[in-house]
Amino acid sequence: MGWGTRMDSCGSCMKYSLFIVNLVIFVGGLIVVALGIWTIVDKSFANHLLGTNLYAGAAYILLATGILVTFISCLGCMGSVKEVRCMLVIYFIILFLIFLTMLIGGILAYVFREKIDNTIRIGMESSLRDYGNYQPVTNAWDETQTRLRCCGIYSYRDWQNRIPLSCCKMTASGVRLPCQNVGENNHFTIFEQGCLNVTKEYVKSHAIIFGTAGIIVACLMVLGMIFSCSLYKSIE
Repeated sequence: MGWGTRMDSCGSCMKYSLFIVNLVIFVGGLIVVALGIWTIVDKSFANHLLGTNLYAGAAYILLATGILVTFISCLGCMGSVKEVRCMLVIYFIILFLIFLTMLIGGILAYVFREKIDNTIRIGMESSLRDYGNYQPVTNAWDETQTRLRCCGIYSYRDWQNRIPLSCCKMTASGVRLPCQNVGENNHFTIFEQGCLNVTKEYVKSHAIIFGTAGIIVACLMVLGMIFSCSLYKSIE
């Protein structure tokens, strides 16, 4: 019926090893879910400036598989404790499919990180012209400039005579300084740094964290598959 009846000492070692590995996978899945939610929420302010859906796609893929991993790790724990062979087979197959998905999601994050320079530059140059005419783009620029303390693509000069209020520096109490005083007496009240380089570094840091987390969990799942196969053979 698929239930184990006898197991040697090596099989018992595999049993508890698989149980421990699945606990680690469970924790890793929760971490990936948390990172996925954080990335999706945190990146939304610049979504219309990135010029590609690759970054968002990787985040959603890893989020969905992270949720699935937390559930499937429970199946692995039950299969190891109960010594149910059919459960171990189902666990292995699902884990292998999740492994491929997680690996693809992690690779997508790294691919985006390597191609980010041109995509963000092109996306920003295109969206700059839509500022004030398309509300999502306007909001994206305003929040990007406020949160990353930057202005324009390369500098505030990109806005020419229509510098947004979001380019203005704020006092410690959160009050905006007047943008029209830029450059007076060599004192700038506008963020001098352009948003291109700042945004690239911001997204790269998110991509490498998220991609690394996905690949680490994928590697843990390899251990889960190895131990599940070994335990399956040990159950008589």
